[in-house]
Amino acid sequence: MAVLEEAHVIVMNRLGVAFVLAGFCAACGGGSTTTSETPAGVEGAAPAAGAPPAASVPVVRQFTVPDGTQLKLDLVTPLASDSSKVEDAVRATLRQAVAVDGTTVLPVGTELTGTVTEAAGSGRVKGRARLGFRFSTLRAGTEGYEIQTAPIALEAAATKKEDATKIGIGAGIGAAVGAIAGGGSGAAKGAAIGAGGGTGVVLATKGKEVRLGAGANVTARLTAPLKVQLRS
Repeated sequence: MAVLEEAHVIVMNRLGVAFVLAGFCAACGGGSTTTSETPAGVEGAAPAAGAPPAASVPVVRQFTVPDGTQLKLDLVTPLASDSSKVEDAVRATLRQAVAVDGTTVLPVGTELTGTVTEAAGSGRVKGRARLGFRFSTLRAGTEGYEIQTAPIALEAAATKKEDATKIGIGAGIGAAVGAIAGGGSGAAKGAAIGAGGGTGVVLATKGKEVRLGAGANVTARLTAPLKVQLRS
């Protein structure tokens, strides 16, 4: 009986020691887990939930349209030699795109603006009608550019053949009238009078005018390189 009691005391003592050691280890941090966090700004950190994506930086490329390039245009502003005035505004749009190295830099619809440089109505007998204009600015998308182009000059067709025909008709009528009135000498006098009458008809008749309606096809030519910027 004494032996059993002694064994019981030994077991209780050992259990007490075990509990004391377990408590000591817990106090020292034994059995706990640790987590590591990557400081903000350190590479590899995951973006915060719900944060907007970083904005992409636009890439700007520059192209050069060489001088001598022809710009095929549709006229927007109607023009006429007998009604347009010097410095009147002129507008047109590109009807054929311009490409550089396979990239379209000036799309169809690109707007050009300029001014009338000459406008002269037709004169009487001599002096054909003339009309001139030039483009100086261009707008592609939201970008505007100053451009240099050759002037576009138009002149009415000559009417000398028609004028000569009118004079000839007048002379013929005068000769016929002169012959009826007084024979051969009368015919000569009548021809001279008739010629004068024919000239009078020409003096009283104006020549043709130069007129371009809206939508008319015109072509401008660059006289200096044009640098164009494209954003992507």
